[in-house]
Amino acid sequence: MIAAIILNGFRALRRDRGALILSFILPIAFFSIFGVIFGGAAGGGTPRVTVLLVDEDRSAGSQQLVRALMREPSLKASTHAEVKKGEATPADYTAASAEAAVREGDAPAALIIPKGFGEHPVSFGPSSGGAPIRLLHDSSDPVAAQMAAGILQKVMMTSMPDAMEKLGMQYFEKYSGGLSPQQRENIQTAIARTPSGDQAAARNDSGFMRLDVRDVVGEKNKNSMIAFYAAGIGVMFLLFTASAAGGTLLDEAESGALDRILSARVSMTTLLAGKMAYSALLASAQLTLMFLWGAAVFHLDLFHHLPGFFVMTAATSIAVASFGMLLASVSHTRAQQGAISTLIILTMSAIGGSMFPRFLMPEAMQKVGLLTFNAWAIDGYTKVFWRNEPVSHLAPQVAVLIGAGMGLFLLARRFARRWEYS
Repeated sequence: MIAAIILNGFRALRRDRGALILSFILPIAFFSIFGVIFGGAAGGGTPRVTVLLVDEDRSAGSQQLVRALMREPSLKASTHAEVKKGEATPADYTAASAEAAVREGDAPAALIIPKGFGEHPVSFGPSSGGAPIRLLHDSSDPVAAQMAAGILQKVMMTSMPDAMEKLGMQYFEKYSGGLSPQQRENIQTAIARTPSGDQAAARNDSGFMRLDVRDVVGEKNKNSMIAFYAAGIGVMFLLFTASAAGGTLLDEAESGALDRILSARVSMTTLLAGKMAYSALLASAQLTLMFLWGAAVFHLDLFHHLPGFFVMTAATSIAVASFGMLLASVSHTRAQQGAISTLIILTMSAIGGSMFPRFLMPEAMQKVGLLTFNAWAIDGYTKVFWRNEPVSHLAPQVAVLIGAGMGLFLLARRFARRWEYS
């Protein structure tokens, strides 16, 4: 009898496609996504950090350091903006243009090598002279600055050992009372034999580099990263809400109410538009409530960013509402729609940044994430609340969200024709 019950359970599971998907396909999908994110399917390692380089010194030592940073596999270092096809190579970054690029989100960090670096590339004390290297960063990506500082320290040690040893000898001679000619000759011989560049062995020493770290984006913001989490979590749950709202179409079709509605001179286009408008208004109300809660409890500065908030909320709500209509129109039963929507929404949320920040993902996954509403909505809200950018700078995010929403609505209308001819 127990064996018969077990067999009957597996037969029922095989017939229930929704349960089958949730039991087997969804876990495998999530395992694969997070495996790629954390490097399991890509050979391991952390994502490369984009860093802008500015060489104000233009000395042999500073150029040696720039070349070493450009060769560093953990960095995606560049001295100028990306070259566009058919255009000339842009001018090298200056301190001002690099700071502006970090503020606009083009890169999470910038390293500025000051004038005089060639004379004092390393520091053995506060009075050693020379200006510090400046590290400008956007604290919405807290990992980038730490990685850039650590890698800079390592590159300094491996690519410029001759400079470090010469200065070390100078300071030793200064504070030890002097070296004999034979001692000085022996040290010079050892320095000449020291490998440099990529041949130098990595060391674990630290504290030989003066670094001035400054947050150029979030230094005046108060708890604005709450907007990042509100947008990420909010969009994920909005997608579930829109799916449930769109599912009322299937309920009406199964109960026969849809036939009566269509026979009452209500076109399918009007019906879909009405349901989409309802879903969009419901989504807007949910996002508004979430951000109001963030303002009341977590001190999110909502009321100074209302224009950008309303624009992004409207665009996001239209996109998720049309997504719900499409899911309903392509599904044949409510159970099928529930299983498909769960799989798609959780997958979109995982790769789109709602569950794990996209800036910590491998580059390929970051690009794949741009296929989701989550990524564009989070980017838009980050521009509003973190970067304090004007509404006009939201054009790319708004265009993608509204354009995708209109496209999905047209697809939903196309698949919904089956109810008109049934």
